[in-house]
Amino acid sequence: MEHRKGPFWDVLAGRADPPQAAALLGWELITVDPGQGTISVAFRADERFTNPVGAIQGGFLAAMLDDTLGPALVATLAPDQFAPTLDLHVQFLRPARPGRLVGHGRVVGRGGGVAFLAGELVAPDGEQVAVATATTRIQTVRP
Repeated sequence: MEHRKGPFWDVLAGRADPPQAAALLGWELITVDPGQGTISVAFRADERFTNPVGAIQGGFLAAMLDDTLGPALVATLAPDQFAPTLDLHVQFLRPARPGRLVGHGRVVGRGGGVAFLAGELVAPDGEQVAVATATTRIQTVRP
C-alpha cells in the first residue's frame, strides 16, 4: 500500500494503535480504494456480543457498520480532516451469529462539507445481515 498520511493510515501501517472500539470489534482491513471511496473490512463478533437468543445484539452490528462507512470516507480525506457521523440509519435483515462478519462501505456522494455513505454487513454464508446509510460532516481537526 502506498504511503499516505493521517491517523487512518498510521493505524494501517502500524505507526499508531487502532481506536479501542475498533479493536473490541476485531476490525481488520481487507481492501481500501480511496480513489473509488470504497472499503471492505472484517469484524470478529464473539459471544460477548450476543443477546439472550445467541444472535449478535443490534448495537454491535450498528457499530460495525459505522466503523465500515466512516473509514471509507476517512481514507479519502486530507490528514487534518475527520468526518463525524451525523446520522446513521441501520436496517437489520436477519440475525447475525458469532464469527467473522464482513463490511463493505462506499462514499455515495459528497459536497459542501457533507458526505453520504452506504454499506452492508455480510455473514460467512455471503448473505446480508444488515445495511446502513450515513451522513457525515467533514471537519478540519485543529491541534
